Amino acid sequence: MTVSAAPAEALLAESQPRSRRRLRGSSEARAYGLATITAVYLLWALVPVAITVLFSFNSGRSRGVWQGFSLRWYTWDPTGSVLNDESIRTALTHTVLLAVLTTAIAVPIGVLFALALDRWRGRLPSGANFLALITFVMPEIALAIGLLFMVTYLATPFGLGTWAQVIGLVTFQLAYPIVICRARLLTIGAHYEEAARDLGASALGAIRRVTLPMLFPAILVSVILVFADVLDDFVIVRYLSSDAATETTSMRIYQTARAAPTPALNAMATIILVVSTVVIVLGWLAYRRWAARQGDAAVIKSLAGNL
Repeated sequence: MTVSAAPAEALLAESQPRSRRRLRGSSEARAYGLATITAVYLLWALVPVAITVLFSFNSGRSRGVWQGFSLRWYTWDPTGSVLNDESIRTALTHTVLLAVLTTAIAVPIGVLFALALDRWRGRLPSGANFLALITFVMPEIALAIGLLFMVTYLATPFGLGTWAQVIGLVTFQLAYPIVICRARLLTIGAHYEEAARDLGASALGAIRRVTLPMLFPAILVSVILVFADVLDDFVIVRYLSSDAATETTSMRIYQTARAAPTPALNAMATIILVVSTVVIVLGWLAYRRWAARQGDAAVIKSLAGNL
């Protein structure tokens, strides 16, 4: 008995490290595979963007042959630069205007809609929630054609142009703040607001002082997503555009790319990329500041409790 048990225990002890090494090796292989896939994806996505940005500084008219570094297509070319081409300046200005207006309208409405759906129960709010989320599955071109018919054939107080584009973009972008804020509300729960009400706060006061500050990360993400998505929207703004004054950068790039484009096209795309990046960085800094304040508040509460 004793003699036969010892070899069995030795075999078991020898087999355990081997199995652990096999498991460790397989997990490391999966990690390397995931890292490789991520690196390939990033190269596939970012290298074309880097090439586009690089050739926006090309001194010649070629968009494929490097001819030296220059700011020609941003500033000093008399007819083709971003600074001197009125159509490019108009497209850039109008694109940023649409992004600002759409964000300023869609995000507050989406936050209020999410707060209402979080408190409202029944078939009617379920139907409203479905209608709000249907833009996630509805093709953008179907929505754009429907809005085009509504503006052109129905008696609306506005026609094709800036406000039609804003209303179309708000309709399409409204689902982002609704979904993001509702997800945040589900994680927050109702007990914080109920505690504020028990301490004497009114319904609006509890929302303003408790719920909205806790919703700040979701609102911030909604602002960034809506603003960045509007900057490169093409279908809705194309169908609801009226004339050259309501062209956006995406429309301008599409029309110019079909002719004989110059690196000014790259410069215009680079400026939009920079604007998007600035908005994302500002949002990240705002979130870090909010997180630091939340951490300071938690430390103060802990010290007060210990005292």
